[in-house]
Formats: sequence, C-alpha cells, structure tokens
Amino acid sequence: MTDLITVENLSVAFDGHEVVHDVSFSLRPGTCLGIVGESGSGKSVTARALLGLNGPGAQITASTLDAGVDVLTASEQQLRALRGRRIGYVLQDALVSLDPLRKVGTEIAEPLRVHGVPRGQRPQRVQDLLASVSVPEPALRARQLPSELSGGLRQRALIAAALAMDPEVLIADEPTTALDVTVQAQILELLEQNLAAGRAVILISHDLAVVERLADHVLVMHHGRVVEEGPTAQVLTAPQDPYTRRLLAAIPSAASRGGRLSDLPPAPIALSSHARAAAPADTPPDDTTHEPAVSAEAEATTARIVPRRATQGPVLEAEGLGKSYRGPDGRTRAVVQDVSFALHAGETLGIVGESGSGKSTTAWMALALTQPTTGGVTLDGEPWTGIPERRRRARRRRIAVVQQDPLSSFDPRWTVGRTIADALPSARRDETDGARRRGTDRGERTERVAALLRAVGLDPSFAGRHPQTLSGGQRQRAAIARAIATDPEVLVLDEPVSALDVSVQAQVLDLLADLQEALGTAYLFISHDLGVIHHVSDRVLVMQHGRIVESGTADEVLHAPRHPYTRQLVAALPHPELEEIA
Repeated sequence: MTDLITVENLSVAFDGHEVVHDVSFSLRPGTCLGIVGESGSGKSVTARALLGLNGPGAQITASTLDAGVDVLTASEQQLRALRGRRIGYVLQDALVSLDPLRKVGTEIAEPLRVHGVPRGQRPQRVQDLLASVSVPEPALRARQLPSELSGGLRQRALIAAALAMDPEVLIADEPTTALDVTVQAQILELLEQNLAAGRAVILISHDLAVVERLADHVLVMHHGRVVEEGPTAQVLTAPQDPYTRRLLAAIPSAASRGGRLSDLPPAPIALSSHARAAAPADTPPDDTTHEPAVSAEAEATTARIVPRRATQGPVLEAEGLGKSYRGPDGRTRAVVQDVSFALHAGETLGIVGESGSGKSTTAWMALALTQPTTGGVTLDGEPWTGIPERRRRARRRRIAVVQQDPLSSFDPRWTVGRTIADALPSARRDETDGARRRGTDRGERTERVAALLRAVGLDPSFAGRHPQTLSGGQRQRAAIARAIATDPEVLVLDEPVSALDVSVQAQVLDLLADLQEALGTAYLFISHDLGVIHHVSDRVLVMQHGRIVESGTADEVLHAPRHPYTRQLVAALPHPELEEIA
C-alpha cells in the first residue's frame, strides 16, 4: 500500500534556532498517527511543515518531505492545490482562525469556492457539513458570525470546513479541545468513519484518551524531538521513556482527587508588604498563619497575594438567573433559565454541560459582564448585577476570570508583562474600606510580574514577548498569572486548562490548588473535561439546554448520576481505562 505522506529527518528552525529535530514518520490510507507532547514541543510546527504553512521565516530541511508533492520544492500554486483537496487541516484556535466579519457559512464555503464547487451547490453542502459535525440548527448557524457561537460550535465549524473537499488526509490539531464529552464522542466517531473509509488522519492532541481511541501509532515529542514511538497500546500501557510516564501520571481523574498531578513541589505563597497592609484589621501584624516560611530565594520567586477576609455567608450567590437573546430569525431564545447556586470561600463549584448549554453565559452573568434577563447575583452579600457599573468598579478586583481563549482576550499590541502589570493595583483610594492603598512603582511592578510568571511556570523573560509568539499553553498560563494578580476572592475559570497538554495542565491544576489552600479563594470552574471537574470540584452542577438538571457533590454526580443526561456524559468518556494506567 502506497504511503500518502512520507517524512524523513525533518528539521525546522526559526532565526537559526531549531525547534523540530530529525522527525520521521509515514502515513498510509486508513491509519491514524497520534502526535502528543507538551506545548512548544514541536507538534504543530511538524504538521504545518507538511503544508508549507510555517511562514517565510522558517528554515526547513528533510531527506524526504512528500505529501503527494515534494513540499520542499513545490510552488505556491502546487501547495494551494494540496491544501484542502488532498490534506484538510483543523486548526487549534477556532475564534482566531475564523474571520470575525464573515458568517460561518461563508467561511465553510470558502474551500468549496476555491476548488471550483458550483455556487448553487454550496449552501446545501455547507448545511450538510455542519449537520455532519453535530451542529444544531445548521441553517441558522450558517447565518451567524463566529462570535455568536460557543467555543465548541466554532470548533465544529472548523472541522466542517476541513472536511469540505473530502481530503485524503486530515490533520486534526487538537480537534476536540473545546468540545464537551458527548460532542467529542460524536466527532471521534466521525473521524473513525473517515478512517474506515480509507482516509488517513494525523491527530495532534494533549488528550491521551482521545489518542488511545483513534491512533494506530504514536509519536511522543519533547523539546522538538521524538522521545518515544510505537503502536499506541504499547506506548500508552508500557511506556519506556520517563517523559511518557510523566504524561500518563498527570491525567486528572477521581482517583487523583486530593493529590498532586505534577512532580513540582507546592507553590510557596508569601505575602508582600502591600498585602499585609490590606489584610483584615483583626489580623495581628506578626501573624504568620497564612504565610509559610520560605527562603529568601523562594520569597523572590513567588506571587504575593492578599489573604481572604473571613466571611459568614457565600462570597458569590446567584438566584434564578435567566438570559434570553434575539436571533437572526427574530425569535427570542432563552439560553439560561432559572440557574441558582451559592459559592463559599475556599470552595470549588464545577459546571459541566455540552457546548451551548449556558455554562459560559452563566459565568459572564456571575462576573456582571452580561446582565441577566431575570434573577440576580450578589458578591459578598451585596448586589453585583442590576446596579450601575460605577458602583461595581471598586469591587471588580474581588472577582477575576481566566477565559477560554487567551489569545482573543489579550491585546496583541501589548507584551505579556504589560498585560499582567495592567491588572496590578495602583495608588488610589480603596472605596470599599476608605484606606489608602500603596501603589506599586515600576520596579515593584516588574518584580511582581516576574513572580507571577514564575508562579504559573513561565520564565520572567516571557514578560517581554507578545501573545502571538507564545504557544497555546503558554498563553493560558499567562492568562492565569494576570487573573491572580488582582488577589481575587472569587476566580471564574472558563475552560482554563482546555488548551493545555496534560503535563502543563497538571502543573496549572496543582498551582490552583495551592493558591486555594493557602488563600481560601473560591473557584467557579467550567470545563467539559469530567476528569478535571472530578479532580478539582467539591460540588458539581450539570447544565443542559440552559437549565441545571443535576447537582451534588462531585462523587454523587459523577459516580452515581441520577439524570439521564449526566449518565450520557459519563458514558461518553473515551476509554476510561487510561485512568487505571495512570
């Protein structure tokens, strides 16, 4: 059987710095190659090299780089013919990849137009493609802008566009990252159907359970090199390389709850002088109950955070939240209905549900960034929604957010350091207690930014870089650094680890646990990953069609689900035996 793709000794460098070293593999019809590794390991650069998409600054060398044409010598016209028709590419970042000014249907129809499909056939073909990737109301969604779709729906639209020309090879770069488990299962079934039909797939994923289900052969990449490869079952059940073993040990699950996922020591959380000044009046000046003893070196590399004030009731409470929107067809649709919850200091409340179930809209109402149509939210017992923004502004620092898509939430013109520093307090009157807060001068801000970057596993040199030069995982860690810079009482985490490989995900989850244990921060944690939710949550809400259909402790909801939809979510988990391997 003829190989569709042959790669021998592929290396890729930027500005003389080699980021992919001597990678070799081949791909036959009907087979799936899985590529796993942490952010920055060279997975996506390797895949982009097959299509000539690494940019004019890339220096690519290889003994063989054959994808139907010799990619090293192919003209731009030959490469354009290769893209879409022979090789389809599902990009990782749906919101950035889709044109925000064009309707979703127009985006999906673009490869049909480029490759000569008659105009009259395109609308129906677009609807068929959307339906094939489980997009509800495909005719309506085709008329919407990407910003009007949830993260999962946007990702499905990208997959539909990649399949438009029935390519022989599909490169899927984190194709299920933004999808809930039920839709993920449908997408995996779709990819399995493509494999059965003879189409080859290159699957890039940090989700080892997804790779285990689809891939015949696995490459494990670390620092641009392949450190282990072989049949999937062999690599994932009997890994030889220490790095592969660390990846498997980092998978979150019910079994890992209460323990650490990474091999990093707990993050030391120290209080700065301005944090001491902001501590409650009844806290003795020499009280060190919130500040573990750390060395001078650790003191210089840790984040300085304000300890939480003791509270009697919930720090965040929602009562009867509802939100409705008018669609392009003029109909009003309720996206959230009668949602209520209470979140206490030091508690993690997990929210799960499929894309479009209302999870993120609920989070946005909790943040008072979207005003509810019905119901309301209180923060520290005081009204938080339904009041003018000027009455909220002084309390904004009490609640922070880590968004699902960090690239779109960062200003691309600002460096990472400026983005983080922008969240730091300045010298101003604190309207909540009338005390004068000491601001931070430029030198202190630089030190604080460096400490926050170290706390999330990034070198301080990242402060001088721009968001678009970071990998997806690095951007998400920078987003968490910015969120904790305000010393929040409540942290809303909207898919905070969905873009991270398992090893970096483990470090971030451990960091969040360290912060919560030391400071009593309350987390509203939204995720489609039930393993992550079970690992971090005290209580869980399950949402479907904008309503809470089940709630309870993490063990009650995920070990003994009562509602049919929750049972469907649990049943859709791909190959849970990987938890046992880990």
